[in-house]
Amino acid sequence: MTAVIAGAAFYEVVLAVHIMAVVVAFGVTFAYPIMFALTAKHEPRSLPLMHRVATAIDRMLVNGGLVVVLAAGAYLASKGHSWSEFFVQWGLGAVLVIGALVGAVMIPTGKRARALAERDLEASGDGEIVFSAEYQAVVRRLQAVGSLLSGLVLLTILFMAIQP
Repeated sequence: MTAVIAGAAFYEVVLAVHIMAVVVAFGVTFAYPIMFALTAKHEPRSLPLMHRVATAIDRMLVNGGLVVVLAAGAYLASKGHSWSEFFVQWGLGAVLVIGALVGAVMIPTGKRARALAERDLEASGDGEIVFSAEYQAVVRRLQAVGSLLSGLVLLTILFMAIQP
């Protein structure tokens, strides 16, 4: 394996790091809808923990991955003299939009969802669990923005793959 890496150009290694960072940062986020749906159906009392986990992933993995994606992408664009290319401009814009939405919407809204779920579970006691309209609205916001972010990631990957 080291012979393969040693024989590769540094550019190719950075390209691989760039791709790996995208996979690491966003891979799990595509599973969020399944994880939350199963938790809501089978273990609704675990929803506060799920929100805590998703928020931690967004804070550490997504934001950390974005830094690596940006740094590696900047190197690739500089080395390839491609800053004026559409796919580079799109990628830079996507990183900024994703970072802004994760920081301004997903993380604080995830924290709010956790607090509301805890409140609603406490109010339900040992009886039937009823989540408030407020909690459901916050979850819909998370789902909508999460879907938008997932679509943006996929569209960005498409633009990178079909670049000239």
